[in-house]
Amino acid sequence: MLLGSGALWLLPNYAAGKIQSVDAGTSEAESTGAMNILLVGVDKRDNLSRRQQNQLHLGRDVGQRTDTMMVIHLSEDHRKVTVVSLPRDTWTTIPGKGEHKINSAYQFGGAKLAVKTVEQATGLRVNHYVEVNVLGFIDVVESLGGVTVCTPVTIDDPKTKLSLQPGTYTLDGVKALAYARTRATARSDLDRIDRQQQVISALLSKALSGGTLTNPAKLAGLVDSTLKTLTVDTALAKDLLGLANQLKDVSTDDVSFATVPLADVNYHAPTGESAVLWDKEAARDLFRRINADQPLVEPSASASAKASVSPSGSPSAAGSPSASPTALTIPPGRISVKVLNGTLITGLGATTKARLVEAGFMVPSPPGDTPRRDFATTVIRYPPGREDSARTVAAAIPGAELREQPDVAGIEVVVGQNNHDVKKVTVAEPVGEPVGSAASATPAAQATPTARTATQNICKK
Repeated sequence: MLLGSGALWLLPNYAAGKIQSVDAGTSEAESTGAMNILLVGVDKRDNLSRRQQNQLHLGRDVGQRTDTMMVIHLSEDHRKVTVVSLPRDTWTTIPGKGEHKINSAYQFGGAKLAVKTVEQATGLRVNHYVEVNVLGFIDVVESLGGVTVCTPVTIDDPKTKLSLQPGTYTLDGVKALAYARTRATARSDLDRIDRQQQVISALLSKALSGGTLTNPAKLAGLVDSTLKTLTVDTALAKDLLGLANQLKDVSTDDVSFATVPLADVNYHAPTGESAVLWDKEAARDLFRRINADQPLVEPSASASAKASVSPSGSPSAAGSPSASPTALTIPPGRISVKVLNGTLITGLGATTKARLVEAGFMVPSPPGDTPRRDFATTVIRYPPGREDSARTVAAAIPGAELREQPDVAGIEVVVGQNNHDVKKVTVAEPVGEPVGSAASATPAAQATPTARTATQNICKK
């Protein structure tokens, strides 16, 4: 306990001393309340060794460009996160420089001009700035033990040396970088945006499910390996871990991704460059909703009756099992479940885990036991905001009781003496094309943004 407390006390000071800061011209709001953060991925190569350039297949061009630009909005209570990708080829006005692609702003004027350009284009006030380079991306992936991705189409990119057949893969940091950077699919940069959102969702899921954000030792390892590659605004450098601590209870259901709606994906700029144009009206509405703290993915209707379960596993007398609506939205392959044996039947937890895995669910940890071993009926416990995922689990275990419980970190199946049979369930994929969809060989404009949660982006193992 002393070591853990000491680590939590020392980490913020250690982080503040190690992280790089920059005057980004942001409003630098306090780390509470609704806020907007500009995240940029910088394709900076001139500080890499020849060996690193060869290993990463980046070439030897000097200079700095923003390969990735995302606006991250934190809701007022910091329980919801909205991430909007800004296509790097967006044709826009860069203050003082005229019309150019939006990724040129950083090259012209660094963090300050990038922030100013995004504020002008979106109408949002940028409160904080986070910059990560290619080595930082690799370090994050490596510190979390790799990332699982899936592609429905073949990727054959001679530039990055990435070659993948349709399927699911666990990639190390270098290959994950190639996967997130390649444009060697039909929709080019738009497919790349989808892949980047998929990778971020998978990394978030891994950090949450692995307890990285709540385990001092794991958090220290992540901090040590990644801070040196981050650059943030001055105010955020002082309290980056404080902000991260506020987000530790956010689940993958609470994080949604969208891309700015486009009117023309084949725009030929006066300079002869190929670019994309935003759908001005749809984009204005998108950022208006974000500025008003409105979620892009509407939460599902809560169950009509809710109950709580005490930490020991006993049902609360004040509640009753919540109703389980029939409409399912989250496929089993995107749901991670923990299994606990609530009976004295030896091996029942292991048997249930095996059946859940056969039904397509992710059960990464060994089954455990509850302190109380007299559960008559199987109970599915879930934290607030995970109703959609919990309903899918309930559909797979007919007769199980579905209960919301604020003090659990994820979805738990407490196996009872009855109602522990598992059946396969089929859930229709969310509206919108999957990552790298080959449905259309020609990029098409998308006037209405299709938002997806991080849970929906996670690949089936």
